[in-house]
Amino acid sequence: MSIVYLNGDYMPMEEAKISPMDRGFLFGDGIYEVIPSYDGKLVGFGPHIDRMNEGMGFIDIKLDYSHDQWREVCEALIEKNGGGNLGIYLHVSRGADSKRFHAYPADIQPTVYAFAFEIPAAPVADKAKAKAYKVSSTEDLRWKRCNIKSTALLGNVMHFQQGFASGNNEIILYNANGEMTEGSACNAYIVKDGVVITPPLDNQILPGITRLMLLDILAKDGSIKVEERTVTMEEVRNADEIWLTSSSKEIAPVVELDGKPVGTGEVGDVWVAAQTLYSAGKHNY
Repeated sequence: MSIVYLNGDYMPMEEAKISPMDRGFLFGDGIYEVIPSYDGKLVGFGPHIDRMNEGMGFIDIKLDYSHDQWREVCEALIEKNGGGNLGIYLHVSRGADSKRFHAYPADIQPTVYAFAFEIPAAPVADKAKAKAYKVSSTEDLRWKRCNIKSTALLGNVMHFQQGFASGNNEIILYNANGEMTEGSACNAYIVKDGVVITPPLDNQILPGITRLMLLDILAKDGSIKVEERTVTMEEVRNADEIWLTSSSKEIAPVVELDGKPVGTGEVGDVWVAAQTLYSAGKHNY
């Protein structure tokens, strides 16, 4: 992909330039989103933009882009980059100041940047075709505002690298009380006796859009029971199934945790049922 959006203009990626004094560069002072699209159809566009606006509100970035303006940017990037299966990355930093100073400066314009990148075809509810994940676990050492989708992702990056360096696809995090929070780049769930269980939203957990859509789809269908409650790591280690969700993964089945099989060590039946429902309903958001 080569055509990007920067502050109102479309250009080849190599021509896109920002100031080295941009606070996104200096402080990670910004908010971002990643929206998947399959054959030109955006998934979860409205909830993604709602979360982005909420995040900017949390850190007092003022940007007057409407949903329609964001949709125009996304659709233009899809068209200019050839369509197909694309992720659309949206990034708003506070902007560039004349000096490096921790306090929020007044009267600077946010930097708005977006680009498209290729993503795999959407997952299908087929055990033979599912990407089975192997994960490790560790105590969550990130900051206490994980509900904000900030561009300051060093804590997440370090945790992901910890799992990656040990040969795993992801890492499941838990707090000082031994309670599961989420993955380094996704939300986390367990399945026990046919019940899907995931931690409730709070400052430890990003309010994932795939999480929002999945729980809504499951609730409306009613065939799979869902509980939002505290999940201990003992429960995680004794789960029948473990899942991860994100916009790029959809519902990812985990078959190994810390070198030990999850349940039977195979992709589970509840995952098949949930992925079937999610695939059928995801374009309604």
